[in-house]
Amino acid sequence: MASKPLQLLAFTLLLPSFFPHFDIVSVQCHSESEAVGSSPIILNHNSHATNSSSLLFLNNLQGCRLGDTAQGIHRIKKYLQRFGYITNVQKQSNAMDHDDTFDNALESALKTYQKNFNLVASGILDANTLAQMGKPRCGVEDVINGTTWMRSGRERKPKMHAHFHLVSHFAFFEGNLKWPPSKFHLTYAFLPGYPFEAMMAVSRAFSKWAFNTHFTFSRVFDHTKADIKISFEIGDHGDDVPFDGVGGILAHAYAPTDGRLHFDGDEAWSVGAVDGYFDVETIALHEIGHVLGLQHSSIENAIMFPSISEGVTKGLHGDDIAGIRALYKV
Repeated sequence: MASKPLQLLAFTLLLPSFFPHFDIVSVQCHSESEAVGSSPIILNHNSHATNSSSLLFLNNLQGCRLGDTAQGIHRIKKYLQRFGYITNVQKQSNAMDHDDTFDNALESALKTYQKNFNLVASGILDANTLAQMGKPRCGVEDVINGTTWMRSGRERKPKMHAHFHLVSHFAFFEGNLKWPPSKFHLTYAFLPGYPFEAMMAVSRAFSKWAFNTHFTFSRVFDHTKADIKISFEIGDHGDDVPFDGVGGILAHAYAPTDGRLHFDGDEAWSVGAVDGYFDVETIALHEIGHVLGLQHSSIENAIMFPSISEGVTKGLHGDDIAGIRALYKV
């Protein structure tokens, strides 16, 4: 879903006992108009459905603003730090564990967050802001090195910045990280424990990117030789970016040319739209965008928008396609 855009350890140790367990359940279609074979499938990990983010219970913070002190504000600070809005220079992570003062750093970070998600940039913890923070999302940071360019083109002109090269509504990773011209055909592989139905969903996501870009993709079975390595992971899985259990972060991926793409195995996953579950293909479309070099977009209908709700499916948006074409100048 630090200043480096998820450029972390080159190898993840996987042990069979850590693999998520999936029980495949088909969802019965109730309409004759639904095509044969189109029934959604639940990848019913541990027989649980997702619950809401742990931030949702912080309703007591609604209306908090600069100068206020309230129990739970430190969790808002930790959330904003996790996605780059508060830098480690501004606040040491452990120093925020019990810091429940609404200070200037929080107000500034909150205004940036609100602008990125098309909310009223009041710097106040209003209901809409808390609701947005409670939505499941990608684990890739929105702000890198203190700079964000998620906001729409109505607020900025295309230009070169030290961190992002900007065109329209989309943004790229620091340094315009991308695959070299010799790598426009990319191979991908699934690590052990990946359910077949989810493999098919991810393969469809690759096909959609291929149809709309100059890239082509093919699956290989030796993951050590693949350009893109795809897996379900749980908790701390060896890359310094641990998953957080049910709710919160759904997946994350790494900028070119690292090629790792991780789904949180503790989430409730489906193939297709199912209430209370997350569609593997939709999340794969988003994370493949990161693998190809796209950062987050402030356009809610774009696949590169950071958050998504359960039971929702999305496809590629014109902004996503324009972003890849601009990055690779095709």
